[in-house]
Amino acid sequence: QVALVESGGDLVQTGGSLRLSCAASISISTIKIMGWYRQAPGKQRELVASITNGGSANYADSVKGRFTISRDNLKNMVLLQMNSLKPEDTAVYYCKAEVWTAWGKNDYWGQGTQVTVSS
Repeated sequence: QVALVESGGDLVQTGGSLRLSCAASISISTIKIMGWYRQAPGKQRELVASITNGGSANYADSVKGRFTISRDNLKNMVLLQMNSLKPEDTAVYYCKAEVWTAWGKNDYWGQGTQVTVSS
Protein backbone atom coordinates (compact mmCIF):
# COMPACT_ATOMS: atom_id res chain seq x y z
CA GLN A 1 0.00 0.00 0.00
CA VAL A 2 1.05 3.56 -0.71
CA ALA A 3 -0.04 6.31 1.64
CA LEU A 4 -0.18 9.91 0.47
CA VAL A 5 -0.66 12.87 2.77
CA GLU A 6 -1.30 16.36 1.43
CA SER A 7 -0.69 19.58 3.26
CA GLY A 8 -0.41 23.29 2.59
CA GLY A 9 -3.96 24.19 1.67
CA ASP A 10 -5.20 27.46 3.07
CA LEU A 11 -7.27 30.56 2.49
CA VAL A 12 -5.48 33.08 0.31
CA GLN A 13 -6.41 36.24 -1.53
CA THR A 14 -6.53 36.59 -5.28
CA GLY A 15 -3.00 36.94 -6.62
CA GLY A 16 -1.46 35.18 -3.67
CA SER A 17 0.60 32.02 -3.53
CA LEU A 18 0.47 28.65 -1.84
CA ARG A 19 2.78 25.67 -1.76
CA LEU A 20 1.18 22.25 -1.52
CA SER A 21 3.10 19.21 -0.38
CA CYS A 22 2.38 15.53 -0.81
CA ALA A 23 4.33 13.09 1.32
CA ALA A 24 4.53 9.51 0.11
CA SER A 25 5.12 6.45 2.25
CA ILE A 26 7.45 4.93 -0.32
CA SER A 27 10.29 6.22 -2.42
CA ILE A 28 8.83 8.34 -5.17
CA SER A 29 11.52 7.01 -7.45
CA THR A 30 9.40 3.85 -7.63
CA ILE A 31 6.29 5.80 -8.67
CA LYS A 32 5.92 6.21 -12.40
CA ILE A 33 3.79 9.34 -12.27
CA MET A 34 2.83 11.63 -9.43
CA GLY A 35 0.25 14.29 -9.90
CA TRP A 36 -2.06 16.83 -8.42
CA TYR A 37 -5.77 16.85 -9.12
CA ARG A 38 -8.48 19.16 -7.89
CA GLN A 39 -12.20 19.02 -7.46
CA ALA A 40 -14.38 22.06 -7.02
CA PRO A 41 -17.97 21.87 -5.76
CA GLY A 42 -20.28 20.66 -8.50
CA LYS A 43 -17.43 19.74 -10.81
CA GLN A 44 -15.55 16.60 -11.70
CA ARG A 45 -12.05 15.97 -10.49
CA GLU A 46 -9.51 17.26 -12.97
CA LEU A 47 -5.79 16.96 -13.52
CA VAL A 48 -3.82 20.01 -12.46
CA ALA A 49 -0.26 18.85 -13.01
CA SER A 50 1.78 15.67 -13.13
CA ILE A 51 5.42 14.71 -13.16
CA THR A 52 7.14 11.50 -14.20
CA ASN A 53 10.17 9.77 -12.77
CA GLY A 54 12.11 11.30 -15.62
CA GLY A 55 11.08 14.78 -14.57
CA SER A 56 8.68 15.45 -17.42
CA ALA A 57 5.89 17.74 -16.27
CA ASN A 58 2.41 18.19 -17.65
CA TYR A 59 -0.03 20.96 -16.78
CA ALA A 60 -3.64 21.76 -17.34
CA ASP A 61 -4.08 24.72 -19.65
CA SER A 62 -5.78 26.67 -16.89
CA VAL A 63 -2.67 26.65 -14.68
CA LYS A 64 0.18 26.85 -17.17
CA GLY A 65 2.55 29.64 -16.29
CA ARG A 66 1.16 29.91 -12.76
CA PHE A 67 1.71 26.50 -11.16
CA THR A 68 4.89 24.47 -10.95
CA ILE A 69 5.11 20.82 -9.97
CA SER A 70 8.36 19.42 -8.63
CA ARG A 71 9.77 16.47 -6.74
CA ASP A 72 11.87 16.25 -3.63
CA ASN A 73 13.27 12.75 -3.85
CA LEU A 74 15.17 13.02 -0.59
CA LYS A 75 11.95 13.67 1.32
CA ASN A 76 9.76 11.51 -0.91
CA MET A 77 7.50 14.43 -1.64
CA VAL A 78 5.90 16.06 -4.62
CA LEU A 79 5.27 19.77 -4.45
CA LEU A 80 2.93 22.14 -6.19
CA GLN A 81 3.87 25.79 -6.15
CA MET A 82 0.81 27.87 -6.97
CA ASN A 83 1.24 31.52 -7.87
CA SER A 84 -1.14 34.20 -9.08
CA LEU A 85 -4.05 32.34 -7.58
CA LYS A 86 -7.55 33.02 -8.81
CA PRO A 87 -10.95 32.32 -7.23
CA GLU A 88 -11.48 29.64 -9.86
CA ASP A 89 -8.58 27.73 -8.33
CA THR A 90 -10.69 27.11 -5.24
CA ALA A 91 -11.01 23.36 -4.79
CA VAL A 92 -9.89 20.38 -2.82
CA TYR A 93 -6.50 19.36 -4.13
CA TYR A 94 -5.58 15.68 -4.19
CA CYS A 95 -2.26 13.98 -4.63
CA LYS A 96 -2.17 10.89 -6.84
CA ALA A 97 0.48 8.27 -7.34
CA GLU A 98 0.43 5.99 -10.36
CA VAL A 99 2.39 2.83 -9.71
CA TRP A 100 3.07 0.21 -12.32
CA THR A 101 3.82 -3.37 -11.33
CA ALA A 102 4.02 -6.66 -13.15
CA TRP A 103 0.27 -6.98 -12.52
CA GLY A 104 -0.70 -3.64 -13.96
CA LYS A 105 -1.39 -0.11 -12.81
CA ASN A 106 -2.45 0.92 -9.34
CA ASP A 107 -3.58 4.42 -8.43
CA TYR A 108 -3.28 5.80 -4.92
CA TRP A 109 -4.93 8.94 -3.62
CA GLY A 110 -4.45 11.22 -0.67
CA GLN A 111 -7.33 12.64 1.33
CA GLY A 112 -7.03 16.13 -0.10
CA THR A 113 -6.28 19.61 1.14
CA GLN A 114 -8.58 22.59 0.76
CA VAL A 115 -7.47 25.62 -1.20
CA THR A 116 -9.72 28.66 -1.05
CA VAL A 117 -8.97 31.81 -3.01
CA SER A 118 -10.99 34.84 -2.02
CA SER A 119 -11.80 37.71 -4.34
